Amino acid sequence: RHAGFSSWRSPAPLRRDSSCSAIIREAAMARHNDLGARGEEIATEYLLADGYTIHRQDERMQGRGEIDIIAFKDNEVVFVEVKTRTEPVTDPLEVVDTRRQRRMCRAADAFIDRLSIDLLPRFDIIIVNVAPDGSHTITHYPDAFIPTLNAL
Repeated sequence: RHAGFSSWRSPAPLRRDSSCSAIIREAAMARHNDLGARGEEIATEYLLADGYTIHRQDERMQGRGEIDIIAFKDNEVVFVEVKTRTEPVTDPLEVVDTRRQRRMCRAADAFIDRLSIDLLPRFDIIIVNVAPDGSHTITHYPDAFIPTLNAL
């Protein structure tokens, strides 16, 4: 066999992205998106039960990024990143790296400017762990990170 061809007789090159593998990837992405949406629903219910007022979900700020949940509580505007996992997470900053933190800060800054909000901002992370049986645990990290000046 010659590398890059389907057989020694056939000159047709092998396609790395065959329709079968593309379908499998699309199905995996759909499951991933469904899991993320479920985690955001669980996190929203958790925040509501804890006295937060939900203002927006999946807020996209033109070219600045996206914030999963924007909520208000105790004279603070709270920007929440939700991460849904099937495996336990020990460190929230492991799943929300500095690049994502900068995007959140830029989006939060644009949101605050757009609505002229005069409240203290806070950045939280909520980790939702979903077990194979459908049960879940929630870990909430209030003030998970403090934005730096170079984040904006």
